Amino acid sequence: MSSQTRRDFLVSASSAVALAALGSESQAADLAPAAGLATPIPAAFAASHEVKALPFDPAKLDGISEKLIRSHWENNYAGSVKALNAVKQKLTSFLEDANLPAFIYNDLKREHLLRTGSVVLHELYFGNLGGTGKADAALQKVLTEAFGSVETWEKEFRRLGAGLGGGSGWVVLGYNLHTGLLENYWQWDHAHAPTATLPVLVLDMYEHSYQMDYGAAATTYVDAFFRNIHWETVSARLDRALKARTIWQVADAR
Repeated sequence: MSSQTRRDFLVSASSAVALAALGSESQAADLAPAAGLATPIPAAFAASHEVKALPFDPAKLDGISEKLIRSHWENNYAGSVKALNAVKQKLTSFLEDANLPAFIYNDLKREHLLRTGSVVLHELYFGNLGGTGKADAALQKVLTEAFGSVETWEKEFRRLGAGLGGGSGWVVLGYNLHTGLLENYWQWDHAHAPTATLPVLVLDMYEHSYQMDYGAAATTYVDAFFRNIHWETVSARLDRALKARTIWQVADAR
């Protein structure tokens, strides 16, 4: 263990099977066409985003009301899905307008970026709710390896949430495919995200996510969030991220 870096430990501990399967660069190259055939890429300009159902019973959360969750889901999340589809439709027509100034098209692309971030982050946020708030031993071990202790990870995560209270933004525990680091990230809005990072745990700190229940008491909302984390989902996301890191490394090797 002492000869391994933190990054090496995370990758080797969770991705040994993937490493064995990949084997070499040539094998990775052989896998690429098959993967492309198995997973067709949707049309980039298709306005076909759909609202996803909540993966839990909103009446059964501890300290976060059903009224708040339903309002958040119906108005903020579903509203972003609708807006994203509208932006996609405009992009299609604007692109065909040869006389449209580029800066106007870019303004719409900025809205595209924001709305995409909102949709994805909301789906990840709702996806990691509905649990007991207790991480299993395996995940606690990974958090300890990355942060020194589970307590240190949670202390920083909570502090980021407190700092965003009264404003807008997200707190994200993410795994970076390029660096191999598992870190907490501060995200001011839907557009500020570290490159090549897969979200593992997502906390919405926009006021609409807590004001109805807690007013300005943002840290009390963060307490409630921790009681409702679905850690099985967090573990599954991290496992997929670690395996993706292995593929990333092989594909990027020269």
